Amino acid sequence: MNVQSDTKVPSFNTTYIFTISMVSALGGLLFGFDISVISGTIPFIRQVFHLTEVTLGWAVSSALIGCILGTFLAGAPSDKFGRRNLLIVSAVLFAISAIGVGLSWSLDSFVIFRLIGGLGVVMASTLSPVYIAEIAPASIRGRFVSLNQLTIVIGILAAYFTNYLLADIGPNNWRWMYATEAAPALLFFIGLFFVPESPRWLIKRGREDDATSIFKNVGGIKFANKVIDDIKRSLANENKGRLRDLIKPELRFVVILGIVLAVFQQWCGINVIFFYAPDIFQKAGIGIHSALFRTILIGVVNLTFTILAMWLVDKVGRKKLLLIGAAGMIVSYSLIGICFFFHLFGGFYLILLVLFAIAFYATSLAPVVWVLISEIYPNRIRGIAMSVATFFLWVASFLLTLTFPILQNSIGDAYTFWLYAAICLAGWLFVVVFVPETKGKSLEELEDLLIKA
Repeated sequence: MNVQSDTKVPSFNTTYIFTISMVSALGGLLFGFDISVISGTIPFIRQVFHLTEVTLGWAVSSALIGCILGTFLAGAPSDKFGRRNLLIVSAVLFAISAIGVGLSWSLDSFVIFRLIGGLGVVMASTLSPVYIAEIAPASIRGRFVSLNQLTIVIGILAAYFTNYLLADIGPNNWRWMYATEAAPALLFFIGLFFVPESPRWLIKRGREDDATSIFKNVGGIKFANKVIDDIKRSLANENKGRLRDLIKPELRFVVILGIVLAVFQQWCGINVIFFYAPDIFQKAGIGIHSALFRTILIGVVNLTFTILAMWLVDKVGRKKLLLIGAAGMIVSYSLIGICFFFHLFGGFYLILLVLFAIAFYATSLAPVVWVLISEIYPNRIRGIAMSVATFFLWVASFLLTLTFPILQNSIGDAYTFWLYAAICLAGWLFVVVFVPETKGKSLEELEDLLIKA
């Protein structure tokens, strides 16, 4: 089912695709900012709220509880009300969270507003890549879905930079670190009113003329007719996807594949660096101001290698990038563990190894997992299946984030990072055996391939 026009990238209106993809991917920027801004505030909220290791883990991971609770607010509702409308709701939740956390008066209020932010995060993280995947042609889908990951890392870098700039403004610095998120949330909210709904969703709702108009803008009338025929064929005689459909034997492989990939992306351990970097550096004897500056270096490397991944994902392929990235993280974590075990903090050993781990992650697991789980599911269950995979992703992220301070205190930093290295090895073996290559295949081709698997 190769579409001739779909192999000629210049025939597509990449400006149009880029514009609507970037608006959708602003959800990724807010996602990145929201989950990372906590890192720079840890030294301050630890004192304000008198946090222990356990309550610190709870404060940092509380937003992820919101992600877990909100997972199914993005799946089935998006199939009913549309991808764009749910993204608009997520923008409102981000704004409420940013202002509420900035004004929080106790640990309980802090956690409640972080939970609200988590609801916005899960909607954006689930629906932005799906929305882009349902518009972009197969031959360039990977790089456009990767825009979501690009904006996530821009959001992470923006949070680190904001934390660094606001660190010295006084005792309420951490409040302003959170409140600044309201500005991009407003921009996201406004921008969504100027982009179309997902054309694949429109076809499912019987609005073929609207979908044709969008696909015509993407690649011309011949491309539009061909893609719509493919979508209609895949939707023919299909019932609306329900949660119980995911346990059907023919869907079991893709459902388990998506869940394991989602969990692996989190349990690889990289989020402990994104969330706790200043705390990690301080334990290595680095001052708070210097530690916050080093988080900016993490953000810069993360952004640089994410851009590289966007170029590689449709050239090298998804599977190869996952294998390269996981192998690099195994080595990086093993050496970080050695640094902590032998107290080798002189020079730049620790920061260099942390940056290597970030580089490998940004080039592989970060964008590729989101690309894969946005394209492996059949049309009829894509929304609900994405929600299930994302649910497990956030449960894994919550457990990782909650337990890191506890692991540090109980088994030490060295053995904690060696544990993450072992998880990366297990993930590498899983990818070798079970993950198929999806590069260059349309969503309908992948449905035929993976359901047969």
